[in-house]
Amino acid sequence: MVLKDISYHLTSMGKDIRHYGLPELHLTEEERSRDHYREITEEQNLGFDEDHLKIVETLNAEQMAGYEEILDHVLKNKGQVFFVNGPGSTSKTYLYKALIAKVRSMDLIDVATTTFGIAASIMPGGRTAHSRFKIPIKLSGNTMCSFTKQSGTAELLRKASLIIWDVVAMTKRQAVEALDRSLRDLMSCDILFGGKVMLFGGDFRRVLPVVPRGTRAQITDATLLRSYIWESVRRIRLTQNMQAQANTWFADYLLRIGNGTEEAFEGDYVWLPDDILIHNPPEDDSIDILIDKVFPNLVANCTSASYMRERAILSTRNEHVDAVNALMIDRFPGKQKIFYSFDSMDDDSRNNYPLDFLNSITPNGLPPHELKVKKNCPVILLRNLDPHNGLCNGTRLVVRGFQNNSIDVEIVNGQHTGKRVFILRIPMSPSEDLTLPFKFKRKQFPIRLSFAMTINKAYGQTIPNVGTYLPEPVFSHGQLYVALSRGVSRESTWVLAKRNMNIDPAGKSTKNIVYRDVLES
Repeated sequence: MVLKDISYHLTSMGKDIRHYGLPELHLTEEERSRDHYREITEEQNLGFDEDHLKIVETLNAEQMAGYEEILDHVLKNKGQVFFVNGPGSTSKTYLYKALIAKVRSMDLIDVATTTFGIAASIMPGGRTAHSRFKIPIKLSGNTMCSFTKQSGTAELLRKASLIIWDVVAMTKRQAVEALDRSLRDLMSCDILFGGKVMLFGGDFRRVLPVVPRGTRAQITDATLLRSYIWESVRRIRLTQNMQAQANTWFADYLLRIGNGTEEAFEGDYVWLPDDILIHNPPEDDSIDILIDKVFPNLVANCTSASYMRERAILSTRNEHVDAVNALMIDRFPGKQKIFYSFDSMDDDSRNNYPLDFLNSITPNGLPPHELKVKKNCPVILLRNLDPHNGLCNGTRLVVRGFQNNSIDVEIVNGQHTGKRVFILRIPMSPSEDLTLPFKFKRKQFPIRLSFAMTINKAYGQTIPNVGTYLPEPVFSHGQLYVALSRGVSRESTWVLAKRNMNIDPAGKSTKNIVYRDVLES
């Protein structure tokens, strides 16, 4: 019974008990059959929100045209690849919810996925694409997904009438191509994605796939735009902004930033609007002013989950984020607890790298060696622990208590808001860090403070009160657009940009990087 329970939980997280060296699990034929169809049963049991069925009545003309065309292909079982493209506030997720509710109301199966765990938590029944389709981490030109034709995943995809993959613009094209090859093989059909109705969504104005130390050409080549799939995609463009009329000017400004059409000077520099800019004296970076703007009355509101969920400071690199978080945790009221990691490396027989050195480094995607937390402080999850239950990479949490070996947290965003869970230490290694000449392992709680977070980490989130801290200019396509578009209005958006004395002594500008060739594809 214990093995069955472990197997159930591992399967819900996209894992297989056979890979963990445990005793063999003996199942009856009935149990095997039930386990085989578990994924289908879970998907059918998701149900739908009755309110989402009413969304169709409020769709604008562009959304309605896309809704009707996609639904027509689903009902006729006519394979087609759609791509919903639109800037922020055109409510792409609104359209997905309407389609998901309609398809499920007809007792048909849809599979809803996104590139990021945090985006998956917003979509009804959403999962990350990598966990749902079993896409390998290392990708090549002939990679296939890791599910077998006899698995529950395969059976689910056979029966799916609609497959949704949102935020696909930040996915490497090789991952999408791997799914295409696997579905063709699964369905024994040489049409794109085996003749399935595929709905991709995204915005190429935003951050593109991460290619470590990649050149502009390599980053562009990694996008779906450079895939053979793109030639057959039916594009649905959403342009009508859903924000309030009072924010129309700011929405237009954001669109010009995203399109790279905002007037620039000295190469990539653009002017920032006065009403979102933190004006600072030359000798002071005014980070305290930005903190007070984003986190007013911090002590009085420190126990409120909604207060913490609705505000964050964004920056370009982890070192800047860590600096802001260090300031914030010192300001935050309450007794501090420090959790230290256990660091090691697998191939250092001569002890070339002392423990003090290992403790001093924090590779991308790993928590710090010295993790400082206080009760009610906000943190962010760094691993997909249990996507099915809302514990995804990028899920925001609030610490509600801690012991020596566990941290009690409350989920504060997505479908599982309000759920309390325990986080434990786990061993972690950086997935791709070419700067390390050895295999590094850190055992630590898979979280870090989230008063501040990187711009990339904020992708897919709406943060009503957002500050952007730029001690150095952005360095990648779409970063400024993503940072400025996380908020909901210019009244609750602030920017602190370090001045470039040679270009703009007044400190009213910053760099905006846009790959125009990507947007024109």
